Amino acid sequence: MELTNWRRRIAISIAVVGVVVVGYTLLYQWAMATYEGVEVTFVHALRIVIEALTTAGFGGDTHNWESTPVQTLVILKNLSGVLLVFLALPLFVVPLFRQMFQTRPPTTSSLTDHVVICGYSTQDEILRSELEPLDIPYLYVDPDPDLVTDLTEDGINAVVGEPERIDVLESANVTEARAIVADIDDETNPTVILAAKQLNSDVRSVSVIRKPDVEPYHRYAKADEVVMNRRAIGRSLGLRAAGSYAEKLLEAVSLESDLQILELRIQKGSDLVGQSLREARILGRNGFTVIGAWLGGKFVVTPGPDTIIEEHTILLVVGTLDQYENMRARPIPTRDDDCSKVIVCGYGTVGRAITETLRDEGVDVTVVDIAPKDGVDVVGDIADPETFEQVDIENASAVVLSIDEDVTTLYATLIVNHHAPDAEIIVRADGADSVQKLYNAGADFVLSLPAVTGEILASILIDEIDILTPDVDFEFERIEAQPFAKRSLSELDIRRKTGCTVVAVERDGELLTDLGGDFVIETDDVLIVAGARDSQQQLVEWIESEGRSQLEP
Repeated sequence: MELTNWRRRIAISIAVVGVVVVGYTLLYQWAMATYEGVEVTFVHALRIVIEALTTAGFGGDTHNWESTPVQTLVILKNLSGVLLVFLALPLFVVPLFRQMFQTRPPTTSSLTDHVVICGYSTQDEILRSELEPLDIPYLYVDPDPDLVTDLTEDGINAVVGEPERIDVLESANVTEARAIVADIDDETNPTVILAAKQLNSDVRSVSVIRKPDVEPYHRYAKADEVVMNRRAIGRSLGLRAAGSYAEKLLEAVSLESDLQILELRIQKGSDLVGQSLREARILGRNGFTVIGAWLGGKFVVTPGPDTIIEEHTILLVVGTLDQYENMRARPIPTRDDDCSKVIVCGYGTVGRAITETLRDEGVDVTVVDIAPKDGVDVVGDIADPETFEQVDIENASAVVLSIDEDVTTLYATLIVNHHAPDAEIIVRADGADSVQKLYNAGADFVLSLPAVTGEILASILIDEIDILTPDVDFEFERIEAQPFAKRSLSELDIRRKTGCTVVAVERDGELLTDLGGDFVIETDDVLIVAGARDSQQQLVEWIESEGRSQLEP
């Protein structure tokens, strides 16, 4: 449609030039005959006009231009030529040709079994980063032609169009898609879902919402999944404040040992940054075993050797940990007593979700907000140090900052780090580019809204792998190994069958953490198993079935 308009405009421009040339030619013929008494042919007159308009010269007629009307006509032709060459062509004709022949953003796609992502944002980029390694095709649909052009030039699948239009989704081949993600706004997303379902009633649909109270309307629009990203990050931060994974692993291990369990955040300038776990030999030389790793918005249990260590990656490690300073790694505070008090700063949608999660976990919570409202214990500005004097911050085990403005959050992080250096500072970032600054300001654990949302979307849409998002209840449990005696970990394949992972084994008073697939379980071993609560329940049921099968004759 747009290309047709450009062609029409170019045709009109050419027609206007043609009218001017023919008009001047006929006028020149008449003027020469009327005022100079000289008859010239149409072709002769046309040549004289073109020579004048293009400023190429005037041929041999100059000796006949004696009358004022003819000389005036010649002046007008010369001025028209100057305007045409130096003004009209650069301003109108050249841009028309340039835009007609420049790369146009695609409007259709032939992809099949793909994920259609309506809208484009940082969280959708997180989703794409999970889809690509698994060779799951994806396609962005966005109304901004410049954005779509930039994406396609970078080798990213995208088409231009209004995602809520049926014809646009049809051009995106939604009829052959495996799923569609509506991530535009709370009002537009239901329209996108309805249009997609009209084309393909079986397509899996996910809607990302900002306000929890709109969820029913997205369900009415037949969304299969609704991601409440602000509540999700609130729950994630609340679970983190209730207990780190290092603390949960410590609770599961009953042995007294010289081995330590803690989380190490890799700092800027560390030699580990950019290395894979296989390449990071310093870990082995210092007696470390990596049990898990926080990678952006997800936790990976027993990460593979090709896992790349990025700046601010948090490693859950077990070992003799007196050498971590040499690696430029900061230990995250670990609470080893039962007394925990958490201060939550900010009581919007995210802050409420944090507080509800903490109280469900039995944690003592003090809520601070700048405005008085139900559920707020202290009214004050967290950018004012005097506010924290009212909440006994020195005795807090953790402080959670959940403010809409990252600039305010950054300043509050500096204040908390100064007044409560032993408390774990857990922070929400609205923008992914704020994460680095917040860590530099002293935060111990930062989750960005885009990272959490993107990983949740990936966990919903990807069946090929388990993605452990931070809003999931995650536990370490002790399991008696008797039903598995004399069998190797690879033979049991517990992760595939239940979603749980054996991260350590207690044997003869020792904690064994360097476990390979050929590790053989003995009768008196105790397995330390990590997994979400649902997975842990699957493990229990599987163990029971294993026990019954051994008793059967």
